[in-house]
Amino acid sequence: MITIFNRKELTVTFDLNEQARLRKVLAEDGIDYNVKTVNRLSASPFSTGSRSRTGTYGQNTEVMIEYVIYVKRGDYDRALELIKR
Repeated sequence: MITIFNRKELTVTFDLNEQARLRKVLAEDGIDYNVKTVNRLSASPFSTGSRSRTGTYGQNTEVMIEYVIYVKRGDYDRALELIKR
């Protein structure tokens, strides 16, 4: 089980297909992973309602969703070598 105390950030990507490829590589080798999905256009507590007023006009929607992939610290080196291939 991966927890906040035993995990290490493996990589960050904005590409859905790349994120799926990385997950497949890790799963095929039996490496546990977690994916954190961050919507970069969601409203923040500091600018409440700003997106509801402006929408996505003028914003690059290709970098709207960020995918952060975490693995166990003990699996990090092996996972890094696998995704480099």
